[in-house]
Amino acid sequence: MIFRERLESLLGDLKQPSASEMKAALISLKIKKEDLAEILPEDNGRPYTRTILYKNDEIELIAMKWSSEMDCAPHDHGSSAGWIQVAGGSSSHTIYKTGKNGMPVTHAVKIEPEGRVFYAPKRMIHKMGAAGSKRLITLHLYSPPITGMKVYDLEKCAACIVSEECGAWWPEEQRQIVKEIKMNLFS
Repeated sequence: MIFRERLESLLGDLKQPSASEMKAALISLKIKKEDLAEILPEDNGRPYTRTILYKNDEIELIAMKWSSEMDCAPHDHGSSAGWIQVAGGSSSHTIYKTGKNGMPVTHAVKIEPEGRVFYAPKRMIHKMGAAGSKRLITLHLYSPPITGMKVYDLEKCAACIVSEECGAWWPEEQRQIVKEIKMNLFS
């Protein structure tokens, strides 16, 4: 079966999937880093490049190839929740809690090894990046497809909702900012 047809047959029937249904679907895909080698674009000066492998009104499956030089910005996934699978390499994974002023404060730092599958619930703030010398490649299965992603700039004490064309980095163009969020610096 052709790759995209296989994705459609395994993901196309998911309707408002539960967390456990999504995890089972992601694992059942059995996608390896070798499957993604020719699909993923080369580095672009951002924390990662991405390719949407499958998307409908209910879910989206994204493959990402990470820079070895920078992490993404702290962010949430809007009203989406999902599972992340480390397909190649290892990931540094920082999880935040919200501080009194609304800005993220580091809660935990983990290394997610190749093969690990972990959950990103709605509104969880986190960041990821490559850990170690091997190329980091990840798969992300979200439901519903991500909209309303909030990205934080911890140095500027700023946050914004980004457009779908922007990833988990501070927007480079004004049109990528859907909404700027005022942070209370004095709480």
